[in-house]
Amino acid sequence: MTLRSPIKHCRECGAAVVYRVPDDGDTKPRAVCPACHTIHYENPLNVVGTVPALGDRVLLCKRNIEPRWGKWTLPAGFMELNETTAEGAARETDEEAGAQIAMGPLFSVVNVPRVGQVHLFYLATLQSDQFDPGYETIEARLFTEQEIPWDEIAFRTVKTTLERYFADRRAGAFGMHCVDLTD
Repeated sequence: MTLRSPIKHCRECGAAVVYRVPDDGDTKPRAVCPACHTIHYENPLNVVGTVPALGDRVLLCKRNIEPRWGKWTLPAGFMELNETTAEGAARETDEEAGAQIAMGPLFSVVNVPRVGQVHLFYLATLQSDQFDPGYETIEARLFTEQEIPWDEIAFRTVKTTLERYFADRRAGAFGMHCVDLTD
């Protein structure tokens, strides 16, 4: 997987940018406009989602989109402008699963520097076992830890979060987890 396409043109004046270390004391190459001298910074994207639970089961969604069509995931997606991480996580849960939830605390922050992403998952309590999956989801279903198709989980960030969720559940206390996926 690769990072986003590099910036080619200045967002201020439209001139072609060059990648170089700016003259302002910065140490990293940036997209710099030689015409208007605007420096363009490229930052990680946030992926936000929930670990929606009902009793001893969690809700997973079978993906109806690429990447990883047909694989299982927690309801999550890219954060939108003008929303908080919690609002984005709740929105994604509604869009992908049609699930009504009560939001809980932030549970995991998973850094994926290789693809320029940070994944944030919140604990959530399902208000019912009725779901209305959106177009991105083939099926939304509840699983116990033993029922989860672990070899069909779409993303390492989701598997990592689920493993920590069930470990905390067995221990009887939920913590906050920060994980770096660097390989």
